[in-house]
Amino acid sequence: MYLIDSHCHLDHFQGEEQDLVVARARAAGVAEMVTIGTRLGAQAQAVRDIATRHADVWGTVGIHPHNAGERPVPSVEELLREADHPRIIGLGESGLDYFYDKSPRPVQQEGFRAHIAAARASGLPLVIHARDADADIAAILVEEHGAGAFPFLLHCFSSGADLMRTALGLGGYISFSGMLTFPKSDAIRDMAAEVPAERLLVETDSPYLAPVPLRGKRCEPAYVAHTAARLAEVRGLTLTALADLTTANFRRLFPRAAA
Repeated sequence: MYLIDSHCHLDHFQGEEQDLVVARARAAGVAEMVTIGTRLGAQAQAVRDIATRHADVWGTVGIHPHNAGERPVPSVEELLREADHPRIIGLGESGLDYFYDKSPRPVQQEGFRAHIAAARASGLPLVIHARDADADIAAILVEEHGAGAFPFLLHCFSSGADLMRTALGLGGYISFSGMLTFPKSDAIRDMAAEVPAERLLVETDSPYLAPVPLRGKRCEPAYVAHTAARLAEVRGLTLTALADLTTANFRRLFPRAAA
């Protein structure tokens, strides 16, 4: 079995603890991980350092919508400079979060569009955070797609079916986290059953959202095996088949990780 945790935050684990988290992931059959960018500058450098130090870890760079108001909207050139590293395979996470509203919505939207422009210019896939902003995410994706296609992934999917179908219609991928395993997540499981097989990915979003039966614990990449097992059940697949499928999808979406 070869699983990939397509979205985690290894910079939340420090020093020897980080090494142990990565080792436990390997022991659980999680052969690769992607540690995600949330700010440029020092945090992006931390992502690059982690991905360089661990041969089975990749990275992305970008500005989370929570942090979008902390600085001017980045230029395409700045984003691509930050991504110019052999272990960086994507951009983001960027997007819109209207649940916490930690940054002004117009600033979130400008930042999201800047990341899309960088994805279009480079071909690097954009990892998208979407929370309580389905209509605006969909509208921006459609409008920006009209200016030219770009690869993207809706991560930790818990939005509505309309956004999912819009994203799929534009060539996007969908990733499911431990939320898929929660008892009250029937709607998420229904959508996971609908996603075309070639567009599915799996993740932890660790240290958040530990899956059942570990809910309430601090999440880590090893736990993606539990989410994958539940997704396999939803899809009527063996865990090995689901792992093979999502690994192939990951390589297709993130070609730098396939080189």
